[in-house]
Amino acid sequence: MLEDFINAFQNFARNKTRTILSLLGVIIGVASVIVITSMGASSTKQIQDTFGSSGLDQVTIQKGYMSRRKKSGITVDFNETFRTNIFNNIDNIKQVWFKNSFSATLSYGDTSVSSSVTAIEPDFLQMCNLVLDYGDFFSVTDDVIGNQKIILGSEVASGLFPEGNAVGKVITVVSSNITFAFTVAGVLKEQSAGFENVKTGVYVPMGFYTKKIKPNSPASSVILQAVNKSATTQMVNDVTNYMTSVTGYSNAVNVNSMQTMMDQMSSITNTLSLMLSAIAAISLLVGGIGIMNIMIVTVTERRQEIGIRKALGATSGAIKQQFLIESASITLTGGIIGVILGVLISIAVEYVKGESFVINWKACVISFVFSVLVGIFFGLNPASRAAKLDPVVALNN
Repeated sequence: MLEDFINAFQNFARNKTRTILSLLGVIIGVASVIVITSMGASSTKQIQDTFGSSGLDQVTIQKGYMSRRKKSGITVDFNETFRTNIFNNIDNIKQVWFKNSFSATLSYGDTSVSSSVTAIEPDFLQMCNLVLDYGDFFSVTDDVIGNQKIILGSEVASGLFPEGNAVGKVITVVSSNITFAFTVAGVLKEQSAGFENVKTGVYVPMGFYTKKIKPNSPASSVILQAVNKSATTQMVNDVTNYMTSVTGYSNAVNVNSMQTMMDQMSSITNTLSLMLSAIAAISLLVGGIGIMNIMIVTVTERRQEIGIRKALGATSGAIKQQFLIESASITLTGGIIGVILGVLISIAVEYVKGESFVINWKACVISFVFSVLVGIFFGLNPASRAAKLDPVVALNN
């Protein structure tokens, strides 16, 4: 078999132009599959990097739309009764958090910033794995008393305090024509944080909101923290079904999770990559047909060589093996070149785009093996023709 490989590459060297043309289809097919799948994997990783690992264990519930035509439904407020019911009826919940928001204008000196302010419960930011650049988080006392403390996102803080050192400064917050004075407790570090926008986010204690903005009002959204991120997808379905049974409306609430969104986007990306790879793989089949044509011509040109080998005692199996190995050697070489070219092109594309690069090694292996199988499959017919040649007839041509 080793001798057959050596003979195959010697034949390639004698017919360089024919060999290169035979290789092109295989090289292009393998390289295309690798580039497409690698770009798909890179896009998936970019999505994950954009959202970060924070929030993957969270499910968000917000009020949905209920048709006025239906009167049998029951509206649900996000209050303490709801917190207890949802915790007791949904599996894998670690904790239930409430959030409220209101629009406000933040001012310090001559600088003003308009922003949406989020009222949160103690330890909510820590649960989201957010990190402070400097300062402190809210304490339980801040929530109970309703202290007028505020935590700023990095972009808001730099806008109000370009010189830095925002902690301890007093800013003016105007909401619904009511003015409040807030002390800056901390500034969030810029990071990926799921649904939370740490750049433009502004946070105040929930106790302040329920005492001075809308006393005793229900929450506008609920965040369920799952025991682990793998439970969030099922939790979305469980919450949707539970709320439908409670309210009588299938769209009474909107239920979302970062993990579900990422799974959906990854699924779309993988499906597109698979479709495009299948299209690219067609060039491998076209290349295989070209190889079969070239091998048929080769068999015709080497009839006397086949006749001499058979006359010297070579079996039909040995002849068939020789031409199969020669056919497979072409696609083997094309597969190796295609893998190298595909990886280099993928690196170049991702470098130009400025994105993180991920090589889909599984696609590299599959496309390489497929290319070799293509060579064997399309080499079967020419090899069988060579094996069936009568030595007397072959020598007379």
